[in-house]
Amino acid sequence: MEWETVIGLEIHAQLITNTKIFSGSSTQFGAAPNTQANEVDLALPGTLPVLNKEAVRKAIMFGLAVDSEINPLSIFDRKNYFYPDSPKGYQTTQLAEPIVGEGKIKIMLANGDSKIIRIHHAHLEEDAGKSLHDDYQGMTGIDLNRAGTPLLEIVTEPDMSNSFEAVAFARKLHSIITAIGVCDGEMSQGSMRFDVNVSVRPKGQQELGTRTETKNLNSFKFMEEAIHKEVQRQIDIIEDGGKITQETRLYNGDTKVSRSMRSKEEANDYRYFPCPDLLPVAVDQATIEELRKLLPELPDAREARLVDDYGLSEYDSSIIGGSGSITEYFEVAAKTCGDNKLTANWVMGDLSAKLNAEEIDIDDSPINADQLGQLISRIGDSTISNKIAKKVFDALWNKEGDSADSIIEAKGLKQVSDTGALEKIVDEVLASKPEEVQNYLTADEKKRKKMMGAFMGPIMQATKGQANPGAVNKILAEKLNQL
Repeated sequence: MEWETVIGLEIHAQLITNTKIFSGSSTQFGAAPNTQANEVDLALPGTLPVLNKEAVRKAIMFGLAVDSEINPLSIFDRKNYFYPDSPKGYQTTQLAEPIVGEGKIKIMLANGDSKIIRIHHAHLEEDAGKSLHDDYQGMTGIDLNRAGTPLLEIVTEPDMSNSFEAVAFARKLHSIITAIGVCDGEMSQGSMRFDVNVSVRPKGQQELGTRTETKNLNSFKFMEEAIHKEVQRQIDIIEDGGKITQETRLYNGDTKVSRSMRSKEEANDYRYFPCPDLLPVAVDQATIEELRKLLPELPDAREARLVDDYGLSEYDSSIIGGSGSITEYFEVAAKTCGDNKLTANWVMGDLSAKLNAEEIDIDDSPINADQLGQLISRIGDSTISNKIAKKVFDALWNKEGDSADSIIEAKGLKQVSDTGALEKIVDEVLASKPEEVQNYLTADEKKRKKMMGAFMGPIMQATKGQANPGAVNKILAEKLNQL
C-alpha cells in the first residue's frame, strides 16, 4: 500500500523581553537555578499578574510579518495541569481568543516550486519551569527560572506532507522571527522549540489518520529525524494489523530513540477557563500601524529583491535570502567580484559546507565577504581555475594568508596562460600518444570532443593543474585539426 504523510507544527518562540510575561523577574539566560523567580512566578498567595506590554507588541509584529489578522480583543485563559515545574497548578495561555489569527508563510520545495503553509493562529502564554532529572540521585530537581518566560505559540494547519516541507517551514519561520527581532532563535537555549504532529493515511484518502505529537524538538536536524522515525513507526504498526494510539512522544537526538511520554490529552482535559486575574487585551488600529512601520525587510521581500537586483533563481534567493546575515555577506562579495551567480554558488556551496561542518554562523566565518569576492574575481579573470580556487579557499579558511592574491602568489598557484609555453606542452603530449591521436583522427566528429580528455589529463598533470583549461582546449583543438 502507498502511504502519505500529514504534518502540522506547533512552535514555541521565546519573545525577546527583559522581564517575564506577568512579572518583573529577569529572562536572562544562564543564571543559577531559581535566582530569577519572584513571588508572582511562584504563585504565592495574594500575588497578581501584570501583563508585559512588550510581549504583546512583539506578538503583533509577528502577526503582521505573516499577513495575519490581529484580533482587536484577545483573552487569557487558564490551562490547568499539575506538574512539579508549574507551581501555579495552571498555565496562563490563550485558547478561544488568541491575539494573532490566520496567516500564511511561503516555502520553497526541492523541485523549485513554492507552497503556502497556513498558520491557524498564534497565541501568548507563559513557559513552565524545568525538571532536572539527572542532577540528583533518585530525585528530581526543579529550576523555576523559565517559569513565566513569555512565549508565542505558533500553530500551523496540517499542510506539510514530508520532513523536507516541515524543515523548510521551520527554517523560514526562524528567519522571519529573527529578522523582525521578536525572538533570538537560539534553539540550543530553548528559545525556539518544535512540537511535530504526524499522521499517515492511505494515498488518496481524505480522512486524516490518528496523529501523534513529538514534543520539544530543538534543532532542524532532530525534527527531520523524528519525523522519519515516526512516519515509519506508524506505517509498520498499521501494516502489521495494529492501530495508532493518539499520544505524546519524545525524541532523543543524541541516542536517536523515540519513546512514548503519555497519552494525548484533549482540550477539555485541561479544564480551560478565562483567567480572572487578567483583563482582555484590546489592540487599536493605531498601535497596529505603528508596529507595521517598525518591520524591517522581511525574507519574502528580500528574496524577491535578490531575484530582481541580482538575477538569482527563486531557489537560490530562498536559500540566500532566508537569513539577513547571509544576504548581507552575499551582497558584499558579489559587489567585490561582479559575478552574482558564481558568488551565490560559492556562498551556498563551499562556504555553507564549511560553516555547517564546523557548526558556526556566517557572522563567525574565518573568510569575510571581501576575501571571498576577491577569490571569485581571480576565477573570473582566469588567474586561477575553479579547482585551484578551492585550494585558495581552504588556505584562507585556515588563515594562511589575509587575501586570495597573497596566497596565490606565495604558493605559486597562478594559472598558466602563456600560449607559447602551453603549445610546447601540448606538442609533447601529442607526440607521446600516437595511438590516441590516430583514434581521434579516425573517429566520428561527434565523438571527438569526449576523446580530448585523453590528452587533457596529461597536459594538466604536466602543468601541476595550473594550465588555463580554456586556453589548453583551444590550442589542443587547433593542433589536432592540423594533423
